[in-house]
Amino acid sequence: MISLKLLAAAGLVAVSTLALAAAPAAAPASTAAPSAMQVKAAYDLMAAMQAEKLTRTVAGGSRFANEQQRSAFMAKLDKVPATEVYSRLSAPVAKLVSAETAVEMTRFYQSTYGQKVLQKTYNGGPSMYDLAPKPTPAEKAELAKPAYIKADKEFQAAKSAIRHEVFVLVSQLAKAK
Repeated sequence: MISLKLLAAAGLVAVSTLALAAAPAAAPASTAAPSAMQVKAAYDLMAAMQAEKLTRTVAGGSRFANEQQRSAFMAKLDKVPATEVYSRLSAPVAKLVSAETAVEMTRFYQSTYGQKVLQKTYNGGPSMYDLAPKPTPAEKAELAKPAYIKADKEFQAAKSAIRHEVFVLVSQLAKAK
């Protein structure tokens, strides 16, 4: 009985050691304060992503006590300028993605294919399957570039954290008078 408990404790120690060793490698960008260049790149990314629409999406999925509170908050959110959303999200997002990734993803979202993706994301109806727009051969060539592939991989890894930062912003706006 004692040896079984000892074995279980040793397993927990080994697993926690592995988890701690892997944690710093997972988030190197969040250890230091972002530079002005990183914040500017993140601001441009938020503008290219149309982050104000993402805030409406997150707010729409949030729970409210009643429909009146939901309507009041959505009206309040409509009054918040898009530039304020970008500026308030740029510092937290700069900690999540590198400046190179932000610049590359900004370029992507400003492209014709990126605009189609945004249109589908924010204006498309609900669907059971991922119905991403079909890229043209020229757009496929752009999507196959190593810089984009690397940036997209980092961006996809940070996407849930970015959405969390948007949720934090929505919560702050809801609490503000």
